[in-house]
Amino acid sequence: MTLKDQAKQGIKSKLIERCALDEGLDPQLLVQAVGAGEVVIPHNRHVELIHPLALGKGISTKVNANIGTSRDHPELEVELKKLKVALEAGANTIMDLSTGGSIKEIRQAIRDTCPVPLGTVPIYQAAVETVERRKRSVCEMDVDDLLRVIEEHAQEGVDFVTIHCGLTLKAAEHLQMRERLMGVVSRGGSFILEWMMYNQKENPLFERFDDILAIAREHELTLSLGDGLRPGCLMDATDGAQVHELIVLGELTLRAWDKGVQVIIEGPGHMSMDQIPANVLLEKRLCHGAPFYVLGPLATDIAPGYDHITSAIGGAIAAAAGADFLCYVTPAEHLKLPSLEDVKEGVIACRIAAHAADIVKQVPGAIEKDRNMAEARQRLDWKAQIDLSIDPQKARLYREEGGKYRGSTCTMCGDYCAIKTYQRAMRKGRGEARNDERK
Repeated sequence: MTLKDQAKQGIKSKLIERCALDEGLDPQLLVQAVGAGEVVIPHNRHVELIHPLALGKGISTKVNANIGTSRDHPELEVELKKLKVALEAGANTIMDLSTGGSIKEIRQAIRDTCPVPLGTVPIYQAAVETVERRKRSVCEMDVDDLLRVIEEHAQEGVDFVTIHCGLTLKAAEHLQMRERLMGVVSRGGSFILEWMMYNQKENPLFERFDDILAIAREHELTLSLGDGLRPGCLMDATDGAQVHELIVLGELTLRAWDKGVQVIIEGPGHMSMDQIPANVLLEKRLCHGAPFYVLGPLATDIAPGYDHITSAIGGAIAAAAGADFLCYVTPAEHLKLPSLEDVKEGVIACRIAAHAADIVKQVPGAIEKDRNMAEARQRLDWKAQIDLSIDPQKARLYREEGGKYRGSTCTMCGDYCAIKTYQRAMRKGRGEARNDERK
């Protein structure tokens, strides 16, 4: 039986008990949520994760960090360093999106080093093998080879995979009826669309979905149903093609659940802030409450170099509205492969968004962190403030860079510190001694 099968029967597995303990939840409530498909625990049966986790309704918002080589930068060691940086910055999951070098070797090295759930996009490997090994175009990709790659990833211990199975010929008609400004910006989605248009056939991942479910069930592989038609700019958001794909993904979700397979739904993309809550509601209704995994959304298109900020803005709104899983965006988005510092900044920005949303969602323990920080600030306890920071290293550096600060104050206000002034004012109001006014 799969984990979902067990949960549907009310069986409280050790994995569920551990995740419930981490989240501060009643294990039986988590059993019910996993059984209903509202929560997933991505955990391939061939691995023993050091840090398994649950994601979905009623629990803390999780953060994913993408790493992986490109054709121009195929160095494994650099990506392993990025893995270390992402984990140290607090990423909950990792996705390997490698398209350069020995993809299989890179994935295995990352799997061996990664203590948290690992995700991949198998069509990347299938496309690269088709082009570079078989000297064919992506549109000549062999469907059996694509399924072989999916199974290979499952056998090697990948916990969740992105499968672009909702981009159907009917969805493609919506693209033709209303031409988009940016077209298709999902790399996997563009591969599938080119294959469909060239071969004049239905999406093979849609047609062979039952075969994919069999693979997923055998290996306890969680399916992250990809948004191949996610909007790549604000002008393309929430159009017919995007919504049609979401409807299809909702139908496929029920088929997956029927086979005991856990499902995550992927979402946009680029989107103005006013549309984000409505898109979360759409996903939850059309996909029957399955966990929602969003890339951003990026709330504006005009901030290259700062897209970790545009993403954090959209991610906070999405998660506060009910999204469960945020994929980070780094400052390098749209410009280059991210550096080690880009990875850290992307994770931290995404964690800030997730935590801000958890306060709104009243996740147990979330608001207490802010209360503790406020109390430390009120005491002018700098060590506590640094220790409580989401990035203690940067907070400590900034404090030290302040130079010659006086006692408990900082170089921004010095003797004119509002907190100290307030405390003096209240003591005066109580008629207490004034001999410490200049302290």
